[in-house]
Amino acid sequence: MKPDLLLEAISKHVKLTNDEEKLVVSLLKEKKIKKKQYLLQEKEIQKYGFFVISGCLRSYSIDKNGIEHILQFAPSGWWIGDMSSLKDEKPSVMYIDAVSDSEILLLSNNDQNYLYEAVPKMERFFRLLAESAFKTCQCRLIENLSLPAKERYESFCRRYPTLIQSLPKKHIASYIGVTPEFLSKITG
Repeated sequence: MKPDLLLEAISKHVKLTNDEEKLVVSLLKEKKIKKKQYLLQEKEIQKYGFFVISGCLRSYSIDKNGIEHILQFAPSGWWIGDMSSLKDEKPSVMYIDAVSDSEILLLSNNDQNYLYEAVPKMERFFRLLAESAFKTCQCRLIENLSLPAKERYESFCRRYPTLIQSLPKKHIASYIGVTPEFLSKITG
């Protein structure tokens, strides 16, 4: 089990005792996934939150014309999931797959709820994550509605500086809402 990165992320927000850390680790499952392997597909119910140890995941939807719209990338140290599916046990409206071979930790919704009771500091940790994700989502929505494509690309570069060289251009184009051809034009 490789929980160190997660425990480090938690420690940036809350201080856990050794026993609390052991409890958190005991509830995690480790999984290795190959590039392009799905963790979640549309209409499935998400059972686990995914924390990336290494590699990169992405979440996306596919419109009626078969066009992918990437919502999020999750490099090492990030969480990813369909919150509506996970928390409300509703069929997902998105896909989550691996952009590259990845190692992840899984935390079930039931175990997360158990942690809220057993280690109240974990409820604070996840609340802070949710607030941060909501702020990021709002910023991205405003950018997509009001910024030209070149500025959306620059914002992407700031948000995901470690991924800019490793991601396929078509994924970056999908994330900022342009075609790969147009991305090539604006990036020179």
